[in-house]
Amino acid sequence: MQYMEHYFDLRVDPSKLVPGAKSVITLMMNYFPSQQQKENTPRVSKYAYGKDYHEVIREKLKELIHFIQQEIGEINGRGFVDSAPVLERTWAKKSGLGWIGKNGNLISKQNGSFFFLSTVICDLELEYDSPFVNDYCGSCTKCIDSCPTDAILPDKMIDGSKCISYYTIELKDALIDESMKGKFDNWMFGCDTCQDVCPWNRFSRPGNEISFTPIPEILNLSFAEWEEMTEETFKQLFRHSPLKRTKFSGIKRNLRFIRSES
Repeated sequence: MQYMEHYFDLRVDPSKLVPGAKSVITLMMNYFPSQQQKENTPRVSKYAYGKDYHEVIREKLKELIHFIQQEIGEINGRGFVDSAPVLERTWAKKSGLGWIGKNGNLISKQNGSFFFLSTVICDLELEYDSPFVNDYCGSCTKCIDSCPTDAILPDKMIDGSKCISYYTIELKDALIDESMKGKFDNWMFGCDTCQDVCPWNRFSRPGNEISFTPIPEILNLSFAEWEEMTEETFKQLFRHSPLKRTKFSGIKRNLRFIRSES
């Protein structure tokens, strides 16, 4: 996705985002759900089962910075969660939280990959963690072999123009490319296939953040119920959900596309 190329200088130099920056603190937050969707429902990526993580984590980062200031004194710091050109996965790797898998996700040996990443950039000098030096993917290619659209390329590169998450969330066009027909596997919003097959996610355990409790409609609504939903109902049910990113029209487009596959 081309927008990732923008502001490269800000991505590699934290002091351009926070003047005088000396440290990057990387945080992980588990979103693996305790409940799963019913069979034969439009599939939604697990990260979007509950409340929009931007809203949830942004408040927690503010609390963390306030806590640091109370304990240590005045610091200059900002929290980031997909809100600025920050290389979250790279900083997480440098912080020692895991390695970048073949599917492009950060993977933790203890926790798998179903977690959000966020960062605090500040002018506080800290004792720095030692980064992981090992890549534990080994010869495994399950994520590559299982990708429905062949979006996972060699050298941990992802072709965003082929990714189901791109088509179902970021794409603004009224229609989805016909060449993708038969490949979406009922994914209506996002895609978890490469994470679901990753052997390291056998260590995933349900998180305890109440804000990520699944919205019942996401777990239970049938295709027909989604198709009958009005825009007013959509806005009411998902006003704090990541689903609002693709808007009602995008959800309807995605539904039409995956229904045409069957």
